[in-house]
Amino acid sequence: MGSKRCALEKFDYAAGDLALCDRHIGEWVGLMNVTHLQLGISDAALLACSDGAYGEVELRASRKFANSRLSALVAAVHAEMVAGFPSGRLFLDSVEQAMAVALVNGHAAKHRPVQMQRGGLGSARLRRIKELVRAKIEDDLSPDEMAESVGLSTAHFARMFRKSTGETPHQFVLRQRLERAKALLRAADARVLDVAVACGFKTQQHFAQVFRGVCGVSPTEYRQDIVGSKEAPTPDSNQEEFAPAD
Repeated sequence: MGSKRCALEKFDYAAGDLALCDRHIGEWVGLMNVTHLQLGISDAALLACSDGAYGEVELRASRKFANSRLSALVAAVHAEMVAGFPSGRLFLDSVEQAMAVALVNGHAAKHRPVQMQRGGLGSARLRRIKELVRAKIEDDLSPDEMAESVGLSTAHFARMFRKSTGETPHQFVLRQRLERAKALLRAADARVLDVAVACGFKTQQHFAQVFRGVCGVSPTEYRQDIVGSKEAPTPDSNQEEFAPAD
């Protein structure tokens, strides 16, 4: 790779190695016989993770470097892609935010300050977001749609939402989905697949994995515990109790 066709450099890449390209400058690439994944980071993600108010965040290009955290995040995106993106856009947006934090902390070169409002979302906006999430809990709800519903840019909304709730939009939506799933699973005749679909999960396997990761048990085990506790006999307060005589 190189900035000129007549001045290419050779790089040997191993599994997990990373490269960060210039955003405004074209680059010549010769023979690339290595399997790789190419990702883009939005300005909104970089802006949302910056401390303070910034316009465009410029990152220093690097044709080869190692970063275990970034490599793990890229691997998570690759696994999600191979699985057919079962977690939806909110999951990918959450991973993008984590990647943006690592890139800004380790590769930011220059910031262009602009003035932005500080503080969290007001109660009316928070109520509107909660109503939207409840209404579209079965859909693939994106941060763009959530931000648009309260008249904010996606980057600004993400920052203000976390200040107000302590959660990212993805974490909040996921928690709401799991709370609804718990309520539905309390029905003895509830099918796990039906509950997964009703709560916005694309596959039963992904629903079970997320549910167990948060609740510590599988959806089936949770339902069995709830139904079992309802069916367990309770002591009759009017029944006399007798102790055997010595």
